[in-house]
Amino acid sequence: MPDNTVPNFSFTVIDPSLKGSSHPMARIKGLVWAVEAVPGKGIRPLEVEDVQRILQSPGNEGYEAVSGEGGWCWLHFDTVHSSARSSVGRLPGMPEDVGTMLAETDYGIALEAADDTVWGALPAFDDALAEEDREICAWRFAMRQNILITTRRTPIPVLGSAYRSLQTQGVPRNPAGVIDRVLRDFTGTVRRQLAQLDDELDRAEDVLLAIVHGSDLGHLGGIVGKVRRRSTELRRVVMPIDRVLRDEDLELPEWAEDDLRDRAERQIHAALDDLIALQDRARSLQDELASSQAEETNRRLCIVSIVTTLMLPATLVTGFFGMNTGGMFLASGGLGTIFAGGLCVAAMAVTFIFMKMARLF
Repeated sequence: MPDNTVPNFSFTVIDPSLKGSSHPMARIKGLVWAVEAVPGKGIRPLEVEDVQRILQSPGNEGYEAVSGEGGWCWLHFDTVHSSARSSVGRLPGMPEDVGTMLAETDYGIALEAADDTVWGALPAFDDALAEEDREICAWRFAMRQNILITTRRTPIPVLGSAYRSLQTQGVPRNPAGVIDRVLRDFTGTVRRQLAQLDDELDRAEDVLLAIVHGSDLGHLGGIVGKVRRRSTELRRVVMPIDRVLRDEDLELPEWAEDDLRDRAERQIHAALDDLIALQDRARSLQDELASSQAEETNRRLCIVSIVTTLMLPATLVTGFFGMNTGGMFLASGGLGTIFAGGLCVAAMAVTFIFMKMARLF
């Protein structure tokens, strides 16, 4: 990294102390890092003059004036400030719609190609500490065979990982290899989240299979609902990527075909298959849970109905003896209450025997 950047390069733009100064790098709005990558040799930071020359003509002419070693360069920008978006949106040598896309702030997923240029917007997770709390955001890129320009408005850990991989895993032959590594990292995070959600479904399923009458099933509904919500969010992100990579109208340059059309497509499609399987399992478990809850509700209603039916004759007896009329039977004598109570019990016993013989329960 250049000496004028702070150590936390993945999430920090040029040192704020340079802004407003006469330092040349301060004029490159929003630049996070700028490196030259040569397969088999590694990476090296670009000088300010090199970056400015590339930005003035971001294509073969601009890069070949910087290096003739057969490598490619990567410029990464933070576009949180309007001045940086304005600067990136007016890159010479790039089609107008490419610059517009790089400076956009709305969330969206796209992949397009024309001539030797490939550009688009892809999803990623933000830098939340807990993996399950990470929100979906977008980063944008435009590339040719010898240059990669990326932009983001929020910290994107996978871009920092891709940068570090150039030092640890080697330099790919062209920028499409970086996009493949970012997508691989993204799908890896998706699959880790799917594994966590699958474990939660396992626990809910174990409880459901070992359930006993009278158990509270409400907390299981919360677990299954959480899994379905998160899996739906992930599917809404992964499915558009799979769709754009499978688009038959998308004609990628030959140098990007292997990395994007083949490897990246397989990774995304495999993650989508896992998502669909998880959603199907969550849906089946929710149906089983709903069936168990309905069965428990019916059982309790049946108990209430039986008790109500058994008490109906006793209610009739007590209602009869509770009438304030003259000449009431058993009104005199010390055994009237005992006799009336026995009559209530007898009426309930007769009702119980009748319901048993009629197989009403």
